[in-house]
Amino acid sequence: MMGILGATWAVTGFSALILFALWRLTPLALDAFAFEMQWHHWAAMIVNILFMTYSEAYKGFHKAFSPRAAARAKYLLENPSWLHSLLAPLFVMCYFHSTRKRMIVSYALTAFIVVLIVIVHKLDQPWRGVVDAGVVIGLSLGLLSFWWWVARVFSGKAGDISPDMPGS
Repeated sequence: MMGILGATWAVTGFSALILFALWRLTPLALDAFAFEMQWHHWAAMIVNILFMTYSEAYKGFHKAFSPRAAARAKYLLENPSWLHSLLAPLFVMCYFHSTRKRMIVSYALTAFIVVLIVIVHKLDQPWRGVVDAGVVIGLSLGLLSFWWWVARVFSGKAGDISPDMPGS
């Protein structure tokens, strides 16, 4: 039972984190359309959306994070522990009980994202909306990718994906 609860909390907790970010950012992205945007705003928005779709959604989520996070959620199902289950969303994001390299990457990426959030928060509209539009698209596609990988991993259709556990 603890394995089922841990895996469920891993998927729902991480999903809730992304959905909360989308709930906060979507109005800011849409607010950009209330301004009279010039050609360079539109060009920047299109380039940013394409960039974020490729770098964040495809390369970041679909090719790297989502399969690993899904594999870690399945690991929780099969190897439950109270600590891992309690902190399941953080566990699937590799903040602990992972390889040293993966934890360093996870913490460094989080710090980088926090710095970017602080910088983007200082931008005026429509530039903030231009940036946030790409983030909203990237996170939305990334969340869909995560759910897709969870379905594949839990159904046994994903093959052998490393959950990046210590010693692996």
